[in-house]
Amino acid sequence: MEVKASLKFARVGDQKARVVADMVRGKMVNDAIRILTFDNKKPSLMIKKLVESAVANADQKQVIDVDNLYVKEIMVDKGPFMKRHMPRAQGRAFVIKKKSSQINLVLDER
Repeated sequence: MEVKASLKFARVGDQKARVVADMVRGKMVNDAIRILTFDNKKPSLMIKKLVESAVANADQKQVIDVDNLYVKEIMVDKGPFMKRHMPRAQGRAFVIKKKSSQINLVLDER
């Protein structure tokens, strides 16, 4: 039985979030939370909260044993850009694209 959780419009770039997602893919939930707790990258806090949310979803269903959960699948996709303008020389404007990402997580029982 699978348990899913998703985080949309996360204010972090997708490439940076994929590096963190690769660290926890296939790991047991306790190990994944331990790894994410001591990692200094910005997406690690977001993914840690997402893993904890998925564990809470599994606990709420009461069909799955929470101690045997592992990260079956974690996908990081691009989200929409927030476009901002920075004034430049001679009256020009420079577009700044603030990236976002969408993170989908699936936990399963071993």
